[in-house]
Amino acid sequence: MLSRLAPAAPRGGEMDYVDIVLNSGPVVGTVLLLLLAASIFSWAIILKKWLALRKAQGESAAFLETFWQSKRLDAIYQAAEGLAASPIAAVFRAGYVELSKVTAHQKAADGSAMSEQLGGIENVERALKRAAVEEVTQLESLVPFLGTTASAAPFVGLFGTVWGIMRAFHDIYQMGNANLATVAKPISEALIATAVGLFAAIPAVVFYNLFISRIRVLDSEMTNFSNDFLNIVKRHFFS
Repeated sequence: MLSRLAPAAPRGGEMDYVDIVLNSGPVVGTVLLLLLAASIFSWAIILKKWLALRKAQGESAAFLETFWQSKRLDAIYQAAEGLAASPIAAVFRAGYVELSKVTAHQKAADGSAMSEQLGGIENVERALKRAAVEEVTQLESLVPFLGTTASAAPFVGLFGTVWGIMRAFHDIYQMGNANLATVAKPISEALIATAVGLFAAIPAVVFYNLFISRIRVLDSEMTNFSNDFLNIVKRHFFS
């Protein structure tokens, strides 16, 4: 018995996992291809959003510094036009454009009623909120795919695992032999499917949480800036 088991050890040590993947069954092979495609797409999204959010945060900090140091809104607007990646700068541009329309209308209708003035500030407020929503939507684009991959990939890999184990039992039944050589390949396929599922899911869930956290920070900064900008507008244009 021991002499029969002795040569099995080196064969197990020389198992070619690449060959196992390339020669896996159609079901497990399809599972592995889906997980590999999801992993590649996830890493592409991770790289793209990492650079985009980093640039958005950097340009937003630069815009806020310019905003609080400058005394003229038109000068701030010109600076904001050069900061295309900043969501806060985009919110300011939307508010500034609406404010320009409102003040131009007030000059044309000199002595406007208080209700018209309140309507003007409400228009600016709506423009700021609309721009903030658009910026958050843009920042969140493609991020839900990471959440979907993080949630679904382990279960897809588990499906491949279950199928591989079923195949192992089928081989045992067909050969009437339950030795290691019979079940090594299908069990290896099953475990590889689990590993690939985790490989796709773990980076996705880590970066999904990271990106959502950064987007929430930018969303809060846009809200705070909108409130500050409205207070300034009320004091200087609607007082």
